[in-house]
Amino acid sequence: MKATIWHNPRCSKSREALALLQDAGAEVRIVEYLKTPPTRETLAALYEKAEMRPRDGLRLAEPGAKPLKTASDDAILDAMVVDPILIERPLVETEKGARLGRPPEKIREIL
Repeated sequence: MKATIWHNPRCSKSREALALLQDAGAEVRIVEYLKTPPTRETLAALYEKAEMRPRDGLRLAEPGAKPLKTASDDAILDAMVVDPILIERPLVETEKGARLGRPPEKIREIL
């Protein structure tokens, strides 16, 4: 099985999700999204595949998220592309779907 993880190696949940994928024997493509941010189109497609709204993938703990409290999904996507720290992690995609790995065990649904 192939999987892609949008990963932040400094994040414990992201590291746990990566370990879960590796333990499952997945061939993992790791994208450090802070160094190589997804395009707006990729991000929108991931959220659609995960059956979630961009708002659900907004990292609320970041100061830059506060002004987006009442923003549209389009505005949130635009902000995430400009400042990828606003993207909640880890996002994982396989041929079975996409999930936000919070908690990391949620990615078992697409393995």
